[in-house]
Amino acid sequence: MSSSQWLRLLKNVGVWQGSFTQFSPHGTLIKNTPTLVNLEGLNHNKTIKLTVNRLDSNEPPHVNELTYLNRNIFLFEEGHFAKGSQQFSPFSVFGAEFGFFVDDRRLRMVQLFNKESNLEQVTLIREFRANGSGVERSPLTVQQLEGQWQGEAITLYPDWREPRNYTTNLTIKIEGDNLIQTLKTPELNFTSEGKIDHNTITFSGNRLLLLPDGASSTTPLKIENRQSFFLECSWLVEPYKRLRLIRQYDDKGVWINVTLVTETKINL
Repeated sequence: MSSSQWLRLLKNVGVWQGSFTQFSPHGTLIKNTPTLVNLEGLNHNKTIKLTVNRLDSNEPPHVNELTYLNRNIFLFEEGHFAKGSQQFSPFSVFGAEFGFFVDDRRLRMVQLFNKESNLEQVTLIREFRANGSGVERSPLTVQQLEGQWQGEAITLYPDWREPRNYTTNLTIKIEGDNLIQTLKTPELNFTSEGKIDHNTITFSGNRLLLLPDGASSTTPLKIENRQSFFLECSWLVEPYKRLRLIRQYDDKGVWINVTLVTETKINL
């Protein structure tokens, strides 16, 4: 399994021009930093060298070399990945990073919580392969989300048990200032309602941020001790196709799985 994980990471090799854009928990843009990221395979691809240049800073490049992957990161066959803390604990910084890879584009996101367990900021990372043909998508809107979405999900587990494949059905409706979504899986039938306010949708305990480039972030506003929770990053890669990455934590704060959902809008 670990060798296949390494091969999936190698799909991300390349020179990526982009930016790190920080948003507040309320979806307000804080800062945008242009970047140049180089992922290169060395030693017959047994080493991966990561070089991150922040182009408007006098800081030296950040350089890191990898020869193996730990259990903090899991990659899917297409090169998408999610990594983060394996254990949530109060009074410590906590976070996760998500990454999607599609042709000449990458979209990554970092969700960071402070020592009081409050969402501190979300960083959206939009990247374009140098000399490639990737284009930026429009900012995500609630109207683009409305409809019925049929999905295929695959869940990976930190103990390397057999991945689980299943179907999903997500229905999203807008009624006034409210967004109502119903999720059905073989084991779940759940409806939630959120309040729409510009580029934020606030549910009971969770907030969804509608972001540039077709991206969205869903997190708790505050992680409550001894309560299960999830972190999600989504990317609308085509008008009727969306990718979602979800990290689940149990009521002890232990990371239990990561799921990739590839869903298609089947009606308006």
